[in-house]
This record gives sequence, structure tokens and C-alpha cells, in this order.
Amino acid sequence: MAASSGLLLASCDRVRNLENKILRRPAEQHVRDAAERSAPADLQLRIGPVVAEIANDHAISTIGYNGAAPCPLIRIKEGVPLSVELINETSNTEFVHWHGFIVPPDVDGADEENSLSVPGHGSIRYTLNPNPAGARFVHTHSMPMTDLSRGTYSGQFAFVYVEPRMNPGRFDQEVFLTTHEWEPFYTTEEMADPDEPTPTPPPGYKKDDKPNGWEIGYQRFTINGKCLGHGEPVRVKQGQRVLFHILNASATENIKLALPGHRFLVTGLDGNPVPKPQLVDVLELGTAERIDAIVEMTNPGVWILGTPKNDDRAAGMGIVVEYANKSGSPVWTAPPKALWDYTIFGDSRPPQEPDETIPLVFGKVNGGPGGFNFWTVNGKSFEGRDLPRVLHRDRPYRLIFDNQTDDAHPVHLHRASLGLVSVNGRLTGGIVKDVVLVKGFGKVEVDVTPSIAGLSLFHCHQQLHMDFGFKLLFNVV
Repeated sequence: MAASSGLLLASCDRVRNLENKILRRPAEQHVRDAAERSAPADLQLRIGPVVAEIANDHAISTIGYNGAAPCPLIRIKEGVPLSVELINETSNTEFVHWHGFIVPPDVDGADEENSLSVPGHGSIRYTLNPNPAGARFVHTHSMPMTDLSRGTYSGQFAFVYVEPRMNPGRFDQEVFLTTHEWEPFYTTEEMADPDEPTPTPPPGYKKDDKPNGWEIGYQRFTINGKCLGHGEPVRVKQGQRVLFHILNASATENIKLALPGHRFLVTGLDGNPVPKPQLVDVLELGTAERIDAIVEMTNPGVWILGTPKNDDRAAGMGIVVEYANKSGSPVWTAPPKALWDYTIFGDSRPPQEPDETIPLVFGKVNGGPGGFNFWTVNGKSFEGRDLPRVLHRDRPYRLIFDNQTDDAHPVHLHRASLGLVSVNGRLTGGIVKDVVLVKGFGKVEVDVTPSIAGLSLFHCHQQLHMDFGFKLLFNVV
């Protein structure tokens, strides 16, 4: 059920006030004229209108990179500097964020960090040092607020693979899959996963008496820009070891994926190798998470790799996996139900003792009918006025993500790697991520040692939550 403009009016004043309080950059920022460039850039991203044909009878008008949505895979080499040119063919100022990269704040691509912006109908150019290796991605970091055609709701994203200096390549085929949802709309229905247990609130928890505000629903779902049954299948041969790199490029959806008759050997999370690869039946990816997993192709046939959610799969969230010399209608069977658990991929190494422990408590203020929920970190919604919390370079910190809401939050700290220490009381070690999915009323501890000075943004990667207050700014000195 899409919301009418009249229903949204009650929240518009508060939204505009929040938009006006967010830190802004001056319009003139290190923009170079084309005549000043001595040579073509190593990598060029053009931000502009595209028409994405997601099904044979359905096209989406959106903003994308390099004339497509999603942008074709970008492969670059670890530690080899490259010049990047961003060209904005739209009238809106844009921010291009290098997600999972450890880079200086000026090229990170976030307004709150005073990064370089790309002015409407302008361009900028800078040098990027790709680090660390592995599955990363690039996406817009504009704040769309109530405009569901902008930000990560649009087609501005690309899978980026940073090739490691040493890669043993123990696989026969490499496949990159990117999920995304289209045609978002406002709804009053809360997006609960029926396969997940109902979160148990802690003792003393007081639920907000005001009803929940707007959530986001979608009409269409895609993998690699195509709805299930459209586009080319993943073609495999019996006996192959296929390495899947999977990116959840959703604006708001946490997803699950399964491949009937096969299991996934998870070898990496967010582009980083895990200490103990494990076989699982179902993958779970919070918004912006990536998974590397090997599948042994030992069950010939034509299968659907897709979500266990029947409605979402019918709306397109899936892709056909076809063995050589096999044909017929693709087959789907429901996978066993299992809870996703980061800790099975970790080891028992003891964590480093931090210099300081920083609690980050997540809260929610319900918006009520016709309104928007607002989100808080340590009791405050981000408005860009508070002084950033100071962190010191090369000093170890422990962050405690304490989720005091019943929503799952995929949280992300820019320009840093997060080492998992515990998940809901279960100790683990050796798992390094840049997005951590903290489930309802869950608690996750991570260690971080910032290495590059400057502002660093912490936020929920669920676009609606981030737009409405779920952000905190650190300053690394």
C-alpha cells in the first residue's frame, strides 16, 4: 500500500528540519576542469540516468553508474594506486562511497566526513589506494530522506573486487551476484522474517506506546539486475568448484539465499577470509554485507538460487543455475530452517585487550500513523551538531553494539575493519567485517584500531534508519 502525499505531510516539517541540520560542504570543492587533466583516469564512474530492463516486460528508470544498474563489475588490484574520475550527469550533488575500503576521509564519499562531493553536472578526480583486498563495493552516500528514487534506492552501486597480491585460486569458476530491490513504497506493515524467532526483550524493557511509523516495501526483486526467469542463467558443469561472491546491495532489506540440492562452503565475510570455513544450507546477508562461498557442483539439473521467501522469489529474487546438457523448468525446494551464526566461522583466539570500551546503545522512537520512526545512538538522533567522539590512531577500542529495539540493524563503520569478539554472549575470534548485523535485542562486541586520521561515520546501513537519525560521528586523531 503506497502512502499518499497527504499521509506524509505530518512528518515533512521534522524531516526538513533534520535535513537542514546535517553537516554540509560548500559547493565549490576541488573540481578540476577537463582541460587540466593530463591523462585519462584509470577508472571512470559516470553518474547518470539509465533505463534498467529488469524483466522482458518491465523497465526501471533510475540513476546508475556507467550507463547501467547495477554497474558492471569493477576489478582493481590491491595496493596499486589508481586515478578515479567521477562525472555527474545529474543536477543533484552526489557522494560516491568506497565501502569497505580503508581510505582518507576526503575520498571516502560521505558528507558527514567532509568528503569531496560531485556537484551536479560537474566532475572531480582523485587517487585511490585500493585496500584491503577482497569483495568490496561502491555506492552513493546521498541521504534521500523521503525521496525513494534517490540514495541506495536507486541503481547507484557496483560490485568492486580488489584482487589480492597472492590468490591461490582454488576454484574452477568465479561468479559475482548482486541483489537489489526496486519500486519502493511506504507501508505500515513491519517487515518481519517468519523464519526468525521473535526477539526477546531484556528485563525492564519498556515498549514505545506509540504505533510504529512507515516501513519500506518493494514491488520487484533482482539478482544482477534481472528478475528470476529473465536474463542469463549461471552456467556450470558437473564436478566444478564454483566460487560465488554475493553482495546485498539493498537499501533496506536483509536477505537469505539458498540453492536446492547444494550447500555453501563459506570462505569469506565482507571480503575477508574466515578462520574456519563452514558448510551451510542458507546464506544470510544484512544490507551491504558480502559473502564468498564455494559450491561443489555435484547435483546436475536446473535449479533456482533464490530467497526462501516465496512472495519475494515470485517477485524476482532468484537466478537460475543450469548444468551443462540439462534443460527444463528450474526447480526450487525449501531449504532446512537454520539460524545464521557468525561465530561458527571463528576460532578461539583471545581478543586483544582494548585501551577503551565504548558502548553504543541503539534506540527507536516510533513515528505513529503517517509518521516516520526516529532512531537513536546512546539516546540521540544524529543532527550534525554534536562534537564527534575522539578516537586515537593505532589504539585498540572495543565497541559494544547494544540493540534495544526489535529490528535487525546492519551497522557499518567507515574506513575501518571490525574484529568480532562476541555475538550475544558467544565468544569468537578471527572474523573481520565492515558490516555487522545486530539482530533484535542482540548485543555484539567488536574490536577496532583506527589507522587513518579524520572523521569516520558510524551508521545503520538500512537507508530509512540512517536517514532518520541512526548515525554517529567519530574523529580519529
